[in-house]
Amino acid sequence: MTNLELLIEEIQQLKDPSLGITLKESSGLLGHEFNDQVLDLKIAIKNRKKDESTLKLDIARLVKIKYQIPGLRIEFFDSKFKLDNEEKITYIGVISGKGGVGKSSVSANLALAISRLGFKVGIIDTDVYGSSIPSIFKLPIEPLDTTEDDEIIPALYGDIQVISPEFFMPKNQPLMWRGPMLGKLITHFFKSVCWDPETKYIIMDLPPGTGDIQLDVQTFVPESPMIIVTTPHPNASHVALKAGLGAMEIGHPILGVVENMSYYYNDCRQEKDYIFGQGGGHMVADALKTSVLIEIPINQPLNPESFLYDLEDMNGKLYLALAKKILEKL
Repeated sequence: MTNLELLIEEIQQLKDPSLGITLKESSGLLGHEFNDQVLDLKIAIKNRKKDESTLKLDIARLVKIKYQIPGLRIEFFDSKFKLDNEEKITYIGVISGKGGVGKSSVSANLALAISRLGFKVGIIDTDVYGSSIPSIFKLPIEPLDTTEDDEIIPALYGDIQVISPEFFMPKNQPLMWRGPMLGKLITHFFKSVCWDPETKYIIMDLPPGTGDIQLDVQTFVPESPMIIVTTPHPNASHVALKAGLGAMEIGHPILGVVENMSYYYNDCRQEKDYIFGQGGGHMVADALKTSVLIEIPINQPLNPESFLYDLEDMNGKLYLALAKKILEKL
C-alpha cells in the first residue's frame, strides 16, 4: 500500500463530529486527487458550520505533519447521511397562483391540524413580501433567540414551531429586497434553524406565483410534495394551474388541490351559496392529473378574534380530515 493510500485510509477513519461515525461509514470522502504535491479533497459532513474548522485541522495534521505533503485543498459539502435513529423531516409546500386565495390560512390551519394528530410540526413562512404566518398565530414580532452554534430557535405557538421573515425586520417595515438577498434569507431558514429533534413535518408557506423562492426551495428540499390552493373563481384557478405546472417542471410531486372559499353555507336557507362560482379547483386538479383534496367553505372561526379553527368549528373538522388525507398520501 502506497503512502497516499495509507493517508486516504487514515482520513477515512476520522469521525464526522456531528454524526459520531467515521467518514468511511458515512461515505463522507467524496473524492480526492493528488497532483504536484497538492492533495485535493472533497468531503461531506453533517454540520459544516459547526465542524468544518475542526475536521480541517485534523486532516491538515495528517497531511502536512505526518505525511509531509505541503499542499492541501479541502472542499466541504453537506452530508445527506441519516443515522438509523434520526428522524427524517418531511417538507410539504403550500402554493398558489395568486395572492388572496387564503394560502397562508390554509398553511397555518393545516399545521395546526397535523399537530392535533400528535406530530411535531414546523412552519416556514417563505412568502417574504407578504409574510402573515406570525399574524395568523398572533405571535409577537421580535428577534428570535439563537443557540450556542448560532442556529435560530423558532417561535412557538403551542407545539408548532414558526420561522418567518417578520421576526427579522422592524414591525410594519416593508421588505424591498432583490433575489440574492432573498436567497440568503431562505438559506438561513433551511440551513440554520434549530428544529426540535422530534419534528416530523414542516409546512412551507410559499409566495404566490413562480419566482426565485420556488427555485431556492427546490435546491434545499428537491422533490418535496406540494399542495395547490385556489378558489373556485376562474381567475384564481387559471393562475394556480401555472403554479402547479411550474412546481412539476422542477420536480415537485403534487399532492392535490385545496379549493378554499368554495362556498358559503346559508343557514337561513340551509343551502350552499357559491359566491365565487364553481369548478375552479376541479379544473386545476384535472389538468394536473391529481385530485381535489377538500373544499373549504367561507366560515368565520367560533372565536371571532382568531384566524385558526377549533375542532368544534366545521372548518376545524375539515382541516383535520385534510391533514389525515395528506399524511396518508405521503
